[in-house]
This record gives sequence, C-alpha cells and structure tokens, in this order.
Amino acid sequence: MRTTLTIDDDVLDEAKAVAAKLNAPFRRVVNEALRLGLQAVETAPRSRPYHTRPHKMGLKPGMNLDNIQELLAQIEGENHR
Repeated sequence: MRTTLTIDDDVLDEAKAVAAKLNAPFRRVVNEALRLGLQAVETAPRSRPYHTRPHKMGLKPGMNLDNIQELLAQIEGENHR
C-alpha cells in the first residue's frame, strides 16, 4: 500500500544508512523499523497518574494573611533581602 509520510531529515538519513549497510531495500528497512517501533510502543509500560495527598497547612498562631509584607517579614526575617 502506498502512502505519503513526512520523515525528519535525520531519520531519513539514518534509514538510508542502515539500508546501505545491510545492502537491503530502503522500503524493507523502513517497514521493519516501523514494526519494531510499533511493538515497543504497544508493549511499553504505562505510567500511573501522579497523585498527591492534600494536607491542611494553616497558619501558625500570630500570623495574619491581611498584610503580606508583614507575613513575609515574620517568616523570612527582616534581613532576608
């Protein structure tokens, strides 16, 4: 079956080099590479979704969110800058 693909230049060069090295037709090298690659993609382990457990952080007693500059000064110290 004929189809049109856009292949990156480096992949094309590598496929042509392998075909020349093996003295095999370009078409056969590309088909075999696709077969092997598709098998690898199909059998690759699926990564599990990443989950985090939430924790209540809250503020320490005496800290207030109303004035961010003051809160940063309390947390980081006055000489932080």
